[in-house]
Amino acid sequence: MQNEQTVFERYRREIYRIGWRVQYRARKIKQRELPMYDGELFNQSFTVPVDDRIVIEQLINTLPMNGREVLHKIYFEGYTEAEVARYLNMSQQAVNKWKRKMLNLLSQKVSS
Repeated sequence: MQNEQTVFERYRREIYRIGWRVQYRARKIKQRELPMYDGELFNQSFTVPVDDRIVIEQLINTLPMNGREVLHKIYFEGYTEAEVARYLNMSQQAVNKWKRKMLNLLSQKVSS
């Protein structure tokens, strides 16, 4: 009887852990980076978002190819860093570094 309870308890804990991991992954996928142009954000005039998008795309086009692709995938297409890493065959840490570096570079260009 005692042995059956320990086996049952062990399996119950393992199933709980698996369920927790599945929920955690689902939450992480749901918390994707905010896509740049989600329709809800722009209830203003049609020309303002279009003008903003043109300026942003011109700024992004001045960046190196890898950085441009990383920012485009994350902010315009709504992919996660992990998905971009798989797509570009690099680590998620490398994608994060590219993203931070490119955002800093864009910030410097805008402020100067």
